[in-house]
Amino acid sequence: MRILSCVLLTLVAAVLVASTSVAAEITDVTGRKVEIELPAKRILLGEARQIHVAAALKGKHVFDTIVGWRDDLIKKDPDSYDGYRERFPAIEKLPRFGYIPSGDFSLEAAIALKPDVLTLNLEAQQAIEESGFIDRAAAAGIAVVYLDFRVDPAKNSERSVEILGQIFGAEARAKEFIEYRRAQIAVVTERLAKAGAIARPKVFIERSPGITGEFACCRTFGPANFGEMVEKAGGHNVGSDVITATFGDLNPEQLVVANPDHVIVTGSNWSAESDVNQFVSVGRGADPDAARERLKGLMQRPAFAALDAVKAGRVHAVWHQFYGAPYEFVPIQQFAKWFHPALFADIDPDRTFREFHEKFQPIAYRPGYFVSLSDGGE
Repeated sequence: MRILSCVLLTLVAAVLVASTSVAAEITDVTGRKVEIELPAKRILLGEARQIHVAAALKGKHVFDTIVGWRDDLIKKDPDSYDGYRERFPAIEKLPRFGYIPSGDFSLEAAIALKPDVLTLNLEAQQAIEESGFIDRAAAAGIAVVYLDFRVDPAKNSERSVEILGQIFGAEARAKEFIEYRRAQIAVVTERLAKAGAIARPKVFIERSPGITGEFACCRTFGPANFGEMVEKAGGHNVGSDVITATFGDLNPEQLVVANPDHVIVTGSNWSAESDVNQFVSVGRGADPDAARERLKGLMQRPAFAALDAVKAGRVHAVWHQFYGAPYEFVPIQQFAKWFHPALFADIDPDRTFREFHEKFQPIAYRPGYFVSLSDGGE
């Protein structure tokens, strides 16, 4: 009886500790200091794709404290949404809202959910603050915290993971996540450093072709985000020669002159938003044959036919959503295999991402995040 009483007391104490929030201060990625009770008990995700991080931190309990989220996951990445819905069927009823800078967000509806905190992406900061949203949210008792996995991931991703660790009461797990991410990136960067001076192939990485505009070309990346991943993988991002911001455009003539050694396009299942349906659908559980056919079709555009990369079949697709989640260790490993196949012959990014899911994610892994035109390119 005495042992049973001790066990019960221990359990009660654990529950009390877990349910206790304390006043704290978070410094978000903009440097704003935000007062908040931690861990937060009612969380509103200003971008639903932040679930890729939250789930890695909270596992099967990830939706215990989320009271609503933006509608971007179901629109822009429905394959991932289906993965979470299979594991957590109740999320079909989780309240959704639109994008604040687009005017699709109802603060009144958000207030009704009584959230402690709203997590927003950095790229929305200017529009949000010019609208006076921060003050109105604060008046309703909602703390606003900015995160960034997209504009400057090298600077802000680890801090953003730490912030979500604080908000969800999973700081130790956030540290594990960060250490795993660093180690997997180092698999590539340390080997490249030991290899010394190697030829860096020129790489053009095109952002989301085939969503809209039949022959639109060529949205790309500057030195951050996918541009930085290319460089870390031992390539040279040709977009960085022209663009200084995270995102920008080359014109077709600039692409022809650059004549890259590899072409990579970003793709996802954008069937809910596309007006031309020529995008390459890669991602969780994607059909590689269907994706490859779409990739072939995109290379029929006039600017691409003359490129050495296209003639040699060094054409690839990568899951677009890597650009907004701190999973860049996966594309960095895949890019390194594409750019330097002999040096990275033993690296298996599919195995890495599967292992990551087994260690951190509450949903099952399904391959499909890459495709190449050349045989064995994936």
